[in-house]
Amino acid sequence: MTSFATGRMLLTPTDRHGPARAQRLRELDLGERPDASYDNFDAFADKVAEVTASPFSMVNFIDENRQFFAGLHTPAGNRGGQDLGSAAAGSNRSSRYMARDHGYCPHVLVRRKALVLDDVCDYPRFAGNPVVDDIGIRSYLGAPLIDRTGIALGTVCAVDTVPRPWGRAGLDTIKSLAHELVRQIDDREGHRTV
Repeated sequence: MTSFATGRMLLTPTDRHGPARAQRLRELDLGERPDASYDNFDAFADKVAEVTASPFSMVNFIDENRQFFAGLHTPAGNRGGQDLGSAAAGSNRSSRYMARDHGYCPHVLVRRKALVLDDVCDYPRFAGNPVVDDIGIRSYLGAPLIDRTGIALGTVCAVDTVPRPWGRAGLDTIKSLAHELVRQIDDREGHRTV
């Protein structure tokens, strides 16, 4: 896909598992809307930001067409996503949704592996993403949330507006945080079925 506004190639990967993921997200009642039940995801995003010392962090569920920040941490503590979600969505209104072709989480989802980008501008495939110019994202650290059924539901990630040498420690940290959150999601499902 080409962005006509920038003339850059946006290489969002093809997601063959989108329909199964969307169904699984519906079964888990995730990814549809922000409400009081998402407070624990916001708290988890706060934890990710603290552990990684990042200004932005997200718990992101991705369906066939868009991304939903179920958990969101921003520097100003604005849970509506004004600092990140709205800019990424291309609007001035508060939003926890972002187009599927924005950001790096869709790549993590399809690869089913963690992704570390110390400086996104060092990677031509990722440097042309709208979040670089629209929001100023320069570094990314993310891992997939693969549930007990083997479906990658979304991601947990940390981003910064400056290049960051995440290193092996950052990779291990984000993978550990993703495993922790998946356990919480599995526990949440277990309590709903009891």
